[in-house]
Amino acid sequence: MNRMESSNEWNAGHYDEHIGYVSRLGRGVVELLKPAPGERILDLGCGTGDLAHQIRRSGAYVLGMDQSEAMIAEARAKFPEQDWIQGDGETFRLPGVPAFDAVFSNAALHWMKRPQLVAASVHKALRTEGRFVAEFGGKGNVEQLVKAILQSIAPFGVDGAARHPWFFPSVGEYTGLLEEHGFEVGYAELFDRPTPLSGGEQGLRHWLKAFAGMFFDGLTEEQQEEAYRSCERMLKPVLWNGDTWVADYRRIRVVAVKK
Repeated sequence: MNRMESSNEWNAGHYDEHIGYVSRLGRGVVELLKPAPGERILDLGCGTGDLAHQIRRSGAYVLGMDQSEAMIAEARAKFPEQDWIQGDGETFRLPGVPAFDAVFSNAALHWMKRPQLVAASVHKALRTEGRFVAEFGGKGNVEQLVKAILQSIAPFGVDGAARHPWFFPSVGEYTGLLEEHGFEVGYAELFDRPTPLSGGEQGLRHWLKAFAGMFFDGLTEEQQEEAYRSCERMLKPVLWNGDTWVADYRRIRVVAVKK
């Protein structure tokens, strides 16, 4: 992951306890990757390592990389037999490491707001004909959530738009960017994926704490609680199904080959 919040770090324990659906839903991207025994695969934005571990079970060598020190520490603790490194997903270089057969990424690229640098770094990491397989937030992702967040913090004088941390491109925008950086795109899709949030009535708050902390940075505890309640009031008619909060996710999946 490449998220930066007020503490400049992820809460890996909160992520594993309350946000486990991210890895679960990423299993379909692993199927798209089709890892093979003996392949060298880089998991870009590996988080706490669950999908990298799943890929490794195919017989491939997997290197997990994440910008977050806490995420990498958690991955090492869970899967000490694998290789993990801390690195910037936009500007990483892996000198002395043989080229990879594939670069895989799930739910991480939308945190990297300089996608041209990401594409260039991935291209350098791959061998010729190596593949780039990814899923991340696309155009319109969490639109209702963002609208409610911005409205909830506006009374406190916060310019929420200036704090927006994500890159949510259209299919055309992203495939064009990859082609400009030497990739041939074989598959790309933008689709709605309403996503149930774990935790029942607390699910929305778990999501806000995990992913949207930067919007509430600087608020007192009382102001933050008021903002959370405001979000819940605004979103209940559209994202609450009576039992579970369902986030308005839209995702891009892409498979591209280095030429």
